[in-house]
Amino acid sequence: MALADAGGDAFEVAVGVVRDAAQHGVPLRLLGGQAVRLLCPDFPPRARAGQDMDFASVSSAKAAVMQFLADRGFVGDRHFNALHGHRQMYFQAPGSGVSVDVIMDQLTMCHVLEFKDRIGRMPYTLDVTDLLLTKLQVVEQNEKDVQDIAYLLSAFEVREGDEVGTIGLGRFGKVVADDWGWWRTVTGNLDRVAELLGGELARLVPPGATFDPIEQARALRHHADRVPKGLRWKIRARVGERVQWYELPEEVAH
Repeated sequence: MALADAGGDAFEVAVGVVRDAAQHGVPLRLLGGQAVRLLCPDFPPRARAGQDMDFASVSSAKAAVMQFLADRGFVGDRHFNALHGHRQMYFQAPGSGVSVDVIMDQLTMCHVLEFKDRIGRMPYTLDVTDLLLTKLQVVEQNEKDVQDIAYLLSAFEVREGDEVGTIGLGRFGKVVADDWGWWRTVTGNLDRVAELLGGELARLVPPGATFDPIEQARALRHHADRVPKGLRWKIRARVGERVQWYELPEEVAH
């Protein structure tokens, strides 16, 4: 039976897809809230109705991804994939209403996060640090974003270096030190998340958290300030907020 028709909610289907992909050597990794849910199985899941699926992959594996999903009952949007397939592909599971977006090489939202060279770090999801950065780069955050950040900061240690399965200060610092806009958005969000989790959204801190998410947010904030900045960062910092430093992403029509 095709995974697309296997029943269950979108999360169960998505997890089945990435596990099957890993067994077949296809670089397909979960993004978004479903990735957080998979990485934080001991915390109450943030489930919602009508949930779609978001995956990360690499453009060099475009043909393999298309064939893999087609073999499992997913139907690609031929026109969209022909036009945009080098950066994003769209599929749909017939009969279930489940839509699938596959983001290639980099996530382009308020900022651009390159993950092409890091797709193989974890078997089923994007790297933990990269996954956290996908949430910290959102300028107009909602409660779901804050909860996902709280979960990652509660489950994974902020640590020097770039070790798999940690929130690596090496990777984090490089992103915020190379781009003032990234730094400005990330630091503002870390300040906001720490304040919210210590106040009106304290309920989002999961019971049994391994790490204190507020302390970890503050550790990241401190590192963002002290990490040495590049020349491009310093030049852009002179302009500051007089010029908008982010993009507000628009939904791409399928």
